[in-house]
Amino acid sequence: VQLQASGGGLVQPAGFLRLACAASGSIFAINTVGWYRQAPGKQREFIAEITRGGTTNYADSVKGRFTISRDNAKNMVYLQIGSLKPEDTAVYHCNAEIILNPFRKGNYWGQGTQVTVSS
Repeated sequence: VQLQASGGGLVQPAGFLRLACAASGSIFAINTVGWYRQAPGKQREFIAEITRGGTTNYADSVKGRFTISRDNAKNMVYLQIGSLKPEDTAVYHCNAEIILNPFRKGNYWGQGTQVTVSS
């Protein structure tokens, strides 16, 4: 099972990006998926999460600017990030609790994607 984050890049302040987190492998189901970010010299920070049923939760720092969504049929989770500020610059990671079979589940981290906000 693998998680892969993508969609990062260089964007100007006030711009937007759409990040994607793709899960692949032998997957029975995916429970809660979260996005985190880590800026240079800082600890990893929680950004947003979405449950299998679609309930969402956001960090105060991104409420109203970021939107998390998922496509269960495709094992994909998206993070639309907008009104970007330089302080949003970080490596963005996704994390998921993945059910491998009715008796086994695991917690997985994806390789991060770099988001750089700069003019």
